Amino acid sequence: MEEISKLHLPDAFLDFLQENGLDPSIYAAVDSTPRYIRLKAGSEAQLEEIEAEIKCRMERLVWLQGFFSLPPDFKIANSNAYKQGKIYGIDAASGAAVSALDVSVGDHVLDLCAAPGAKLCMILDILGDSGSVTGVDVASHRLAACRTLLQKYALGNRCRLFVADGTSFSLVPRRLDSDSGSCISALEDKADTFKEWTSRRPWKERKRAAKARESAATGLIANSKHPELIYYGRHSGVIGLSKSELYQSVCNGEVSNSGYDKVLVDAECTHDGSVRHIQKFENWGWTTLQRRVLDAERTDSLTSLQLKLLTNGFGLLKVRGSLVYSTCSLTVAQNEDVVNQFLKENTSAELEEIDAAKDWPCRSGRIPKTLRFDPSTSKTSGLFVAKFTKLAI
Repeated sequence: MEEISKLHLPDAFLDFLQENGLDPSIYAAVDSTPRYIRLKAGSEAQLEEIEAEIKCRMERLVWLQGFFSLPPDFKIANSNAYKQGKIYGIDAASGAAVSALDVSVGDHVLDLCAAPGAKLCMILDILGDSGSVTGVDVASHRLAACRTLLQKYALGNRCRLFVADGTSFSLVPRRLDSDSGSCISALEDKADTFKEWTSRRPWKERKRAAKARESAATGLIANSKHPELIYYGRHSGVIGLSKSELYQSVCNGEVSNSGYDKVLVDAECTHDGSVRHIQKFENWGWTTLQRRVLDAERTDSLTSLQLKLLTNGFGLLKVRGSLVYSTCSLTVAQNEDVVNQFLKENTSAELEEIDAAKDWPCRSGRIPKTLRFDPSTSKTSGLFVAKFTKLAI
């Protein structure tokens, strides 16, 4: 307990941990938990050069391809390797959540809570010059950060980004090799089609986007007809479409064939598993922690949101596709309880074994086939991971 006291955790937070069966000692591991980076695909040959530039040896993770550990206090932001897009800052547990998806060449992937974008970039690196990724986030400024990452790492060719509510987003991927099979038919004005994306958008389009953001800010987002498309790559399936083609809907029954192959739902949570995040409250003030983490009303609203995100993401998944649900909370309410409720309400959902996890430094969750990472067990940030498959019923 001597180490724990150094963090000055308030009694209310210690009570919160006890109520959720969490050991406070995990918050003493912050000074010994490594920093993690991921090497950009194609940069392996420059490993020695990168190490020389950052003046630090990168320890390869044997259990997660492309990942390396650095000393806990190491900063990469000012290094040329980071500025030039050769390395990413991403926790190994987050990388494991992406790895659990088992993305294959040609997959169409939905990242339903995409910001700030590290997982999105990893998915795109795995896909290479195939498939597509649709990134969705409700916060426009955070999704703009995703767009910046895509441009920095030159990964946006097969990606499209929508500012939208993940609980109601309903667009399926554009499969360029086949008819999307829409349930609606309409005459399209082919003269008004999407051209190659540019950051210099026409004045009318900027005005429409500003109006949509204003409506969202005043609680009128329900009146906005479509999600706001803030980026699309040359091979994302958007160029050449009219707006009505892009936003066409499909029947629920048709999603089984035209939905996404893989869906990632890294849901909004209390972030209590992110030890470095909790540590920041020493500067922000523990009253902020009370509001963001400990408040019962907020927790109840979050678990409701998490279930809705999981349900909607699963609804957009094709039959035999896979969905990964993750949070950086360690509480049962935001993890196993959400999973149990979801399984009760969705008879076509089945928990799936994560094959790669047999070599991972994690422990089982309270439900078989679910996983938990934490600083003590994994030497990573805290993360819960569950993988589902959609059955044909």
